[in-house]
Amino acid sequence: MTSSQTDQNMPAASGASAPDALVVNGVSHAFGDKVVLDNVSLTVPRGTFAVLLGLNGAGKSTLFSLITRLYDNVSGEIRILGHDVRRKPGAALQRLGVVFQSKTLDADLSLQQNLLYHAALHGIGRSEAKRRAVESLETVGLADRAHEKVRNLSGGQARRVEIARSLMHRPGCLLLDEPTVGLDIGSRESVIGIVRGLVQKQGLGVLWATHLIDEISDTDLIVVLHKGKVLFTGRLPAFLATTGANSARDAFRIVTGTSSTAEAA
Repeated sequence: MTSSQTDQNMPAASGASAPDALVVNGVSHAFGDKVVLDNVSLTVPRGTFAVLLGLNGAGKSTLFSLITRLYDNVSGEIRILGHDVRRKPGAALQRLGVVFQSKTLDADLSLQQNLLYHAALHGIGRSEAKRRAVESLETVGLADRAHEKVRNLSGGQARRVEIARSLMHRPGCLLLDEPTVGLDIGSRESVIGIVRGLVQKQGLGVLWATHLIDEISDTDLIVVLHKGKVLFTGRLPAFLATTGANSARDAFRIVTGTSSTAEAA
């Protein structure tokens, strides 16, 4: 990441340290009488790959909707690179890149056109947007297909384009909601590898939501979300030590009280 990128997306630190990529503090949310999130708190430091691990229905997508302002958080606070999403939504969301679980590319447009449209929404000039489009597509290994229509891509390739699009405005924090669902093993590994590379090379803070335990690496920050509550936060060695388990899968079952059948589902 260049110094200009850092200056644009990461506000200057006040004091000894710069703000974390993402801070969620004491956030709850309900749909009517049904509580979906209950006093959720988590922190994603810069340069960290954090896994939000939970079964389907745990509240992961609801949390992402609050972070991205699709829903309004009426309790607690959410900060992106130090900017409160309620008080300064423009500044906060400008520093956030998102890959949603559902497909969001226009299949009738080319890869480049999809990226240029996203850039226009962020007020990026056309010449600069074209330069960034090339750069972003190179990052995900698809620069040679920039002028092809999205409908010609495989599922894994389309997901890589969505990652490229999320980088166009040069965010400091990335959210990815179940990004490998429906992909084959090779495509999953490619997508995960690209995002881990962004963490290592550009120092991005990443929150990766998944129900797939085998996507966890030993160095990841793990946040277990179950029935709307955070049950564990820490690295894999602490996860195993806390539960006395020999594997992340067993540790997850112990912490959540779920069976192997439920976890597999």
